[in-house]
Parts: sequence; structure tokens; C-alpha cells
Amino acid sequence: MSPLPEDPTLDEVRAYLAPILPRHAAFDGWRAEAVMMAAAEGSVDREIAQLAFSAGAMDMIDAWFASIDARMIEALPPEKIATMSIRQRITALITARLKLLAHDREALRRALAVMAMPQNSARAAKLGWRAADVMWRAGGDSATDFNHYSKRLTLAAVYAATLLVFVDDESEDWADSRAFLDRRIEGVMRFERAKAKWKGVGGGERLSLSRFIGRLRYPAV
Repeated sequence: MSPLPEDPTLDEVRAYLAPILPRHAAFDGWRAEAVMMAAAEGSVDREIAQLAFSAGAMDMIDAWFASIDARMIEALPPEKIATMSIRQRITALITARLKLLAHDREALRRALAVMAMPQNSARAAKLGWRAADVMWRAGGDSATDFNHYSKRLTLAAVYAATLLVFVDDESEDWADSRAFLDRRIEGVMRFERAKAKWKGVGGGERLSLSRFIGRLRYPAV
């Protein structure tokens, strides 16, 4: 973790404390107590830390997830991911995120509970979209048409579903989560192949997407 600059901005304080927060949120919840403990661990003035996370739990979770985005890219730089297929890239990117989250699964469980609250649904959706966007960009996606949105929507759904399995996964090396992820990505690949055929005979892309989202919500056993 990079040292905190002298006279830091609030954004720099948030970024500095973000990787520390989940260790304390696992015990204290995503509350002010976790901020105080993280500030003490990171030798940050408590009043400044409180000000940095004055908006509460979602600000804390937002900062943590942003740190996961950054560390995922560090783990899979462009030169490492360039030789992979698209399917391999997405699998590797999500797997890298799971590894980064693995030591903080209780904090993740608490974070998902906070995000599921009705008042937080809009911001939670933005965080899911941001994670999907970061992954697609890291994977080399440059689409600017409707595919830009459909790719992110489908990946956000796959990632969110995988996290729900991951938080309670007690299998060795998260084998159940990995298997679940593989099945969901295979579903995406089948959809893309079917979409190409439907488009070839005049099928509607928006209709195809809605069918796929429905299958994500209610996957076949």
C-alpha cells in the first residue's frame, strides 16, 4: 500500500484507508467504528477520516470496491491479459477479484446486505456497473454501440450472482464459486452465439438481451 502523502486530500485519505476498512467492518459493520479503527491502524487523524467517509456505509463500500478495481488491474496488466481469449480474460478478471476479496468475506457479506437495502439500490447498481466496466476495459473492450451497454449489463449480473455464491463458499479453493462462474460465462457465450444467429435472420437484439437477463435470474439447474 502506497504511503499517504503529506497534507492529503479527502480522496487520497479514502483511497489510503479503503483496503484497511474491511478488516474492521467484518467485526464492527460498515459504521463509524470501522472508520475509527482503520484510521488508528493507518495513523490517520480520526477527524479527517470521519470527514472522508461522512456519507456513511456506502461511501466506505464504494472506496473499498474502487481499491479492488485498482488491485485487479495491477494483478492482470494488459501485457498479461493480451494473450488470452475474451472468455479467459473475463474469467481471469473475476477470479482475481475473488482472490482479493477472499480474506474479507465477512466484510463482503455485510457490504452486500447494506447494498441490498432499498435506499441504497441505485448506488449499488452503479457500483456493479462500474466493476463490469472496469473489467471490460481491462479486457480490451472498445465497443461504443449497444454492445457497450449489453456487455456490461450481462457481466454485472454474472459478477453479482457469483459474489452471492462466493460469500458462503466453503469448498476448497472456492471450487463451487469457480464452477458457478464457469456455468454463467458459458451461458453468456451461448447467448452471444445465439444472438449472432438471430441477428443474421433479423432477430431483435433487445429482445435477446431481455431473454438472457431472465435466464440469469432464473438459471436452469
